Amino acid sequence: MAGPSPSVAALGYVAASLTTLSFFPQAIKTLRSGDTSAISLRMYVLFTSGIALWGLYGLLTGDGPLIIANAITLVSAGLILERKARAVLSGRALRARARGR
Repeated sequence: MAGPSPSVAALGYVAASLTTLSFFPQAIKTLRSGDTSAISLRMYVLFTSGIALWGLYGLLTGDGPLIIANAITLVSAGLILERKARAVLSGRALRARARGR
């Protein structure tokens, strides 16, 4: 089976670029401010897992736009997820210490 036509591939790359680029302003704002209080940990775990699975699907099917877009998004989503997880864990530790006093 032949790959998509050049115009269909271009459409995929444009779509992948737009969705990936749309994610960056919020990611940059979150990483600069360090404020993850408005972010749901569960949502980010699901989102980051979905991005990783879409990337794997892209690898298995050889879909360039899926591979590139999801690899790029996975890095920034992973960074935000790490920050959020760290904030949640430190908040739990603070609450545990406060209860112990």
